[in-house]
Amino acid sequence: MLSEIYLDLVRLAHIFSGILWIGVLYFYNFIQAIALPKMEASARPQYQVTILPFSLLIFRWAAAATLFFGLAYIVGAGVAESGYFESERFQTVAIGGILGIIMAYNVWFIIWPNQKKIIAAVQDTIDNGTPAPAEQPKWGRTALLASRTNTMLSIPMLFFMVAARHLPSLWS
Repeated sequence: MLSEIYLDLVRLAHIFSGILWIGVLYFYNFIQAIALPKMEASARPQYQVTILPFSLLIFRWAAAATLFFGLAYIVGAGVAESGYFESERFQTVAIGGILGIIMAYNVWFIIWPNQKKIIAAVQDTIDNGTPAPAEQPKWGRTALLASRTNTMLSIPMLFFMVAARHLPSLWS
């Protein structure tokens, strides 16, 4: 009974943080990427130093929380259910989990470091009138490609996470 409550609470936290993470990811790729170039050029720096840092904070920690709660669920299920790690359900979760780990890596080690440099450069331009560094477009392109990769990986990742519970015949 206690293990069921634990698994339900961890699953709920995993789902909530995952929705938050993927929601922000989709906002960046389907809304911001389209709307930002249409924004008046003089307004973009303010967006980049006010809204973007906060949304990236939520993005990073939602990714970390999703990963943490996913791993906590796997460990809990392995303890609570005999043979869980040999089950088809675990195989399905593991595929989705591996994709999620790749995506979280992209967030923390590719997207965030590049965005942090961009934000600092834009803030320096606002504060001191310093011209944008020559590398800034490269930083933006690298972050963009990692973000688009995550968007593409999110589709099979979500499929396998849902399939683990709702498509038991996947491996039959």
